[in-house]
Amino acid sequence: MGVKPEIKDHLAQRASNGLPEVWQAPVSEIRKNTHSHIALKQPLIDIHEVRQLSISGPTSQLPIRIYRPTDEKNLPALVYFHGGGWVLNFLDIYEPSLRKIAKHGNFIIIAVEYQKAPEKAYPVPFDDCYEALKWTIDNAVSLGIDPLSIGVGGDSAGGNLAAAVAIKARDENLISLAFQILIYPCIEINMDYKSATDFAEGYGLTTKSMKWFWDQYLPDKKDHNDVYAVPARAKTLKGVAPAVVITAEFDPLTDDGRNYFRRLNEDAVASIYKEYAGQIHGFFNLGGVTEDADLLYLDIAREINAILGRGN
Repeated sequence: MGVKPEIKDHLAQRASNGLPEVWQAPVSEIRKNTHSHIALKQPLIDIHEVRQLSISGPTSQLPIRIYRPTDEKNLPALVYFHGGGWVLNFLDIYEPSLRKIAKHGNFIIIAVEYQKAPEKAYPVPFDDCYEALKWTIDNAVSLGIDPLSIGVGGDSAGGNLAAAVAIKARDENLISLAFQILIYPCIEINMDYKSATDFAEGYGLTTKSMKWFWDQYLPDKKDHNDVYAVPARAKTLKGVAPAVVITAEFDPLTDDGRNYFRRLNEDAVASIYKEYAGQIHGFFNLGGVTEDADLLYLDIAREINAILGRGN
């Protein structure tokens, strides 16, 4: 089938903007360019409440955003870590999509604005995310959250953070996480898999860009063997939360997600895998461009509720 027509148009439009690649300009300029992200032009659906708070992280105050679809109590919760190569993006870009997922699933979403590399390289972003999960657990009752129905999720670099947080939660017996949602996650720093070659360029995210992002996050090579930095280094995944792994067909990271799903299965972790045909990295935030984004939001809501054994 190839890349979907609307995605081809989107890629052509992006190319015509003439923006520099991430390694070609100062980080401040690359970040400024994200303020023209197409997601910021999407309409926002109404939900019961969106609260912005600041919580204490290990080294800094952390902005979080809480999406509450109804005034019901004892709802499940998804603690969400956004993508952007550990360097880019901010919560406003995710506002349209997270509102929809919260409403579709009738559960609470807590989105975390963790500190970014290269100024704050590993372990700072990871520690921020883990602390946000701990804060959610500690405040579950007052937030109207069912403490037995808390999970984590994220896209791209956020998928890396979610996978790593799920592993550490298991290692420290912090909580029996109910689920983990990994959307085209970056799991293996070496990128020695076929999709990194087949889709190295021409599909939005490039393999060269992804390697640059890894370099910003993990400038110290000793961290390349740290399981919380590179989840592929886990000796076993046995005992981590049930997982939903989602990939895009035309993405340098497709095989990364696929390989992690295989490892989850091998280690007897209940897991579901779905690959979106004709799609590219980043389509999570392309509502209004491709209907697959809205299908993805429905899928995420449906799979979380299926894992939890609740109606949608």
